[in-house]
Amino acid sequence: MLPLGAISSDMSTARLCSVGSVRIGQGQPLAIIAGPCLFESLELGLAIGRTVRDTCQKLGLQYIFKASFDKANRSSIKSSRGPGIDRGMEWFRTVHKELSVPVTTDVHEPAQCEPVARVVDLLQVPAFLCRQTDLLIAAGHAAQAHGRGVNVKKGQFLAPHEMAGPVRKLEEAGCTNILLTERGTTFGYGRLVNDFLGLGDMMELKLPHNPAGLPPPVCFDATHSTQLPGAGETTGGRPERASLLAKAAVASGVHAVFIECHPTPAKAQSDASTMMALEEVPALLATLARIRGAIAAS
Repeated sequence: MLPLGAISSDMSTARLCSVGSVRIGQGQPLAIIAGPCLFESLELGLAIGRTVRDTCQKLGLQYIFKASFDKANRSSIKSSRGPGIDRGMEWFRTVHKELSVPVTTDVHEPAQCEPVARVVDLLQVPAFLCRQTDLLIAAGHAAQAHGRGVNVKKGQFLAPHEMAGPVRKLEEAGCTNILLTERGTTFGYGRLVNDFLGLGDMMELKLPHNPAGLPPPVCFDATHSTQLPGAGETTGGRPERASLLAKAAVASGVHAVFIECHPTPAKAQSDASTMMALEEVPALLATLARIRGAIAAS
């Protein structure tokens, strides 16, 4: 019998993405990538990470801690940016050591990739930067050199099939340990829309540069998908819909779910309008594990 969070191997044709001890993809337990948007403090990161880790362990799910050491794409120049790369990497080392879980963070400039890859298990390329060749090449080289993975978030301006482009660039840079993340597509009235037809297409992504190659596994970003862009100096959101989207995505067969969470979302220094309350996360993860188990048993 498969673990509760696992899915039978005949329901996916994606390759695996290795993130520390976590294996994302075909036949593997559902992976949860979760943590605060901004690494506000080490204490906060440890508290959130410990709660999500313990829940995932009980449910047979895999866990990767996420936080940002620098938010370079804030709506306002006055917004909090984070601890910076030096202190941020110290904090990631501590989280990895104390919680015994893989860690991930986003990179915004090619020069950040090498020092981040020395510490972090999964380099995340932000959606707005998913076509930046220099960043993808640097991330690919750093990941390959240090045995890391690269997670590319699909740009809000791209069709699902166009993610073959970033995959090609990473592979040409020597990196095949890749994860793709869906986080919504820009629509015409100030909101993001999740195209579940497209989500299926991305899970079966055709690679024109390598027709025989399997597509990377796919993660679904449940909280950023609820954003309402252009709502003012800070992005608006509908966080109460994150659980609905997450459940639909897991029922669709995604390999991982991305959730930003905080003990007091209204006080969060970044993405306060889309963050899920930490107290709500355990119940959602339990539901996602049951959905995944039902798919595996069908």
